[in-house]
Amino acid sequence: MIEDNFVVAEERGNAGLITLNRPKALNALSLSMVRDITAALLKWRDQADIQLVAIRGMGKAADGSFQPFGSFCAGGDIRFFHQAALAGDPALEDFFTEEYSLNHLIHTYPKPYIALMDGICMGGGMGISGHLAKNSVRIVTERTKMAMPETNIGLFPDVGGGYFLSRCANSQPGVGEYLALTGHMLHAPEAVSLGLADVQVSSDQLAALWESLGKQANADRNALLKTITINSVAPRADSMPASSTFLSKIGDSFNHPTALAITQALEARSDDWAKETAATLRKRSPLMLEVTLQLIRRARSMSLADDLRLERDLVRHCFHTKHLQRSGASSETVEGIRALAVDKDHSPKWNPEKLEDITLEMIAPFFASPWPVEAHPLRSLA
Repeated sequence: MIEDNFVVAEERGNAGLITLNRPKALNALSLSMVRDITAALLKWRDQADIQLVAIRGMGKAADGSFQPFGSFCAGGDIRFFHQAALAGDPALEDFFTEEYSLNHLIHTYPKPYIALMDGICMGGGMGISGHLAKNSVRIVTERTKMAMPETNIGLFPDVGGGYFLSRCANSQPGVGEYLALTGHMLHAPEAVSLGLADVQVSSDQLAALWESLGKQANADRNALLKTITINSVAPRADSMPASSTFLSKIGDSFNHPTALAITQALEARSDDWAKETAATLRKRSPLMLEVTLQLIRRARSMSLADDLRLERDLVRHCFHTKHLQRSGASSETVEGIRALAVDKDHSPKWNPEKLEDITLEMIAPFFASPWPVEAHPLRSLA
């Protein structure tokens, strides 16, 4: 299916089917892709003969050829973020406004929305997976690699990450904080047990499942999930590895008031997991760790619409940190992307360098909206 279009939308029977068709970039989302997905969903929302929607990604086979499935979506196109920020390109602002609007559209979609999250599903890929949407069916496989790794580039878990991470594992204290701060990668059993996926199937069943979607006699979300579960070989959720002991350990460590306190608590322990986790946190942007922690804590009591508005405020501040006189190349996010994806030296120069140097005065302005309520770019979300 390698065509010029990075998003292929087609109708089969009573199903609207979307294929992310940018496998060379692991289906990273561009502004045009966000717009194409949005247009398809809006069209099908009001089309009576389309009763369900599904989305998948193109991937690579072992021989290097391209094939359906194998990679869902690696997130937003961070190289574009870097270039646009340096050039002052207004398309960067448009991207986040329209991406977050798409996330909200999926969350409120009135028809079943099936996400086949095979392979990499990270960042923006999580945002188009329908997390905590009443009509979503989130399918993972043995190849799924799921994460919200934004702190690795000096950003925060966006696309509604504040909302759905704060509520995973039934909102058990510390779990959302752990996933948000560390960017820990989940495999399918963990994703299901933490409530970030609904069912695991074998990847060799995906093609048949995809072909069957347009023939579903009952397009009710629960009926679809039941059918998929019956036909799968998924382990049951109660057999999965997110044990109460491990979750309790996370809760004990990640329930402190600041990222500094969390890191110091981990460093005071002697077990390998605590030491490795503390070392991971010490590599992340100290500033964005504290911002991320506050996002998760605030979003836990917010609606998705309010969380997305807050995240839109935060992402503007990330690229234009006026209260710290930083923007463009000097912003924490642009520096993080440079180190990971542009120069690839994996040695970001964070500012400040240490968690111990972060003050409340550095964090608080991130949570002040740069727009009046009536002019907020996401003011229409409800």
